[in-house]
Amino acid sequence: MIGRVEKYLLEKIESEGSIHITLIDPEKVTPPQASRIATKANLSGTSAIMVGGSTFTSSTHLDHVVKAIKRTVKIPVILFPNNVTGITRYADAIWFMSLLNSVDPYFLMGAQVLGAPLVKKHRLEPIPMGYIIVGEGGTAGIVGRAVPVPYNKPELAAAHALAGQYLGMRFIYLEAGSGAKKPVSPEMIHVVKHYIDIPLIVGGGIRSRSQALAAASAGADIIVTGNVVENNEVKQKVSEIVEGIRQGKM
Repeated sequence: MIGRVEKYLLEKIESEGSIHITLIDPEKVTPPQASRIATKANLSGTSAIMVGGSTFTSSTHLDHVVKAIKRTVKIPVILFPNNVTGITRYADAIWFMSLLNSVDPYFLMGAQVLGAPLVKKHRLEPIPMGYIIVGEGGTAGIVGRAVPVPYNKPELAAAHALAGQYLGMRFIYLEAGSGAKKPVSPEMIHVVKHYIDIPLIVGGGIRSRSQALAAASAGADIIVTGNVVENNEVKQKVSEIVEGIRQGKM
């Protein structure tokens, strides 16, 4: 069954072509800082806030960060957990994801088994997602013990994505890694989007309007940026990214 947040995302994609989501790493911000970032991103046209990181933070701090964001904005707050410690009752939804190219069964299904009862207990909306690490992979690739799909093998990324769709996942996420030197290539985005019939999320290494435009033009339905909001130019940078996304779908 599709929940309220997933329906919201699908309707936004339908009406706007592609949308932007701001990723906030709770390890790198205080609750007041998270609140300010969310406020500025919201004013700049972001459609939702994702909260999560590649390493670990305390559950109490995560609670405080999400509560601070929820007090500030009305757009959905979606958890992007790296483990069961990335779950809090105060969010609206959670990307219930499997790292499809991990060699560790824990990140394919083990963490999900442990986390599922918490998701139900906290009444979070689970949104099934296939997560694929590409290129450099960054910290997420190391922690998740992934074998990153090389940038020059778009068909391999597409095969992973299609397998995720056939397994019942309703979103696919191509992740280049936080702070990646270069983002997922437009060619890889185009090939993956050609294979699948579900929304495609792209993140990692997107820092400019032109990069966002290229990703949206290639077929990305959701573009996620995190590092660009970790400074004092949140409103300007998110506005530039959103402008590029909208231009890419004109």
